[in-house]
Amino acid sequence: MRFSGRNPGFEIPRSQVGVTRWQRFRATVDVPLVLTVATICAIGLLNLYSATHDTRHANKFDTQVQWMVIGALLFVIATVVDYRTLVRLAWWGLIGAIALLVFVRLLGAGAHAKGSARWMNFGTFGGQPSELAKLAVILVLARLFHDADVHRFRWQDVTVRVVVVLVPVLLIAAQPDLGTSILLVLIIMSIGFLCMANLWPMLYVSLAGLALVPLVWETMHWYQKQRVLAFLDPSADPTKSGWHTRQSIFAVGSGKVSGKGFMHGTQNQFDFLPEHWTDFPFSVWAEEWGFLGAFVLIAIFGFLLVWILNVAMSARDRAGAVICIGVGAMTFWHVLVNVAMVLGMAPVVGVTLPFISYGGSSLMTFFVAMGLVASVSLRKHGY
Repeated sequence: MRFSGRNPGFEIPRSQVGVTRWQRFRATVDVPLVLTVATICAIGLLNLYSATHDTRHANKFDTQVQWMVIGALLFVIATVVDYRTLVRLAWWGLIGAIALLVFVRLLGAGAHAKGSARWMNFGTFGGQPSELAKLAVILVLARLFHDADVHRFRWQDVTVRVVVVLVPVLLIAAQPDLGTSILLVLIIMSIGFLCMANLWPMLYVSLAGLALVPLVWETMHWYQKQRVLAFLDPSADPTKSGWHTRQSIFAVGSGKVSGKGFMHGTQNQFDFLPEHWTDFPFSVWAEEWGFLGAFVLIAIFGFLLVWILNVAMSARDRAGAVICIGVGAMTFWHVLVNVAMVLGMAPVVGVTLPFISYGGSSLMTFFVAMGLVASVSLRKHGY
């Protein structure tokens, strides 16, 4: 049968005449997500410039700009690639991440920093396989929830799945990298509690995990125990293990309501605050922009999390929803732990603040993660 353009029932709307696939792609791009990520990146660069504009660390700003350009390209690639394709390849991704973790730690192939083998160097570039493991675990969980009936999950089923995804957690903890391993556990538990129809299996697994806390404490390195003890009482050793926390609290408190002004933070400019471009960028921001600036930054992160959950609720399938929940959980725990660490409400475990902290591995991970959310958002329109 041939359809005539004169038949109104089969007439192509004028708004779609001549519309190419690329134009439809642009029309369905998640603009709020892109703008929010771009805003946080701009804040991160502004904050990093203040923290490193002196001659000793000025190159960090230029390097971060380069990483952000690469990250933006990865965001576009992750958006264009169908997330369902990545979910189908999830197990291969997890196997690859585990292989890299084994290669770094057990074979001694990683670059050592502060007693930990976490990095792999490729010429002038380097990366942390533990960051790749976060994305791999999220995609594997999306695959598991997509393939299985969550309404019939027994505690044995949950235990088997948790054990599988805990393999990279154990390898990361052995580096040792306490912060990333804890974050990965929190991401796994968040996905389980938010995606399971029956929460009792997750409760059983959680109780079993809590029972292992004393064993975990005994296997921790001495400096990790010192960080936990310094968190409980920073004044007990103010010049050593408690130094970071005390200086961070001083910096945040000195900002008061409106802050000291851009590049006028004393704790920042005079290097009283250690690692203020990686672990403590929120202290720099709070000192220079005060309570109001800190509130605005947290509010922007809050909007990002709400928007990611909005994408999860409108996803076209369970796999897309789990990906968004996983990315949202990763973002939430990074922000919460980093800010709590800065305020002395959590031990110093080296957790980055998304898009704010200096470092290529974490930045690339979050760009790809947000690209996955944008891919889920794009496909809900049937693109």
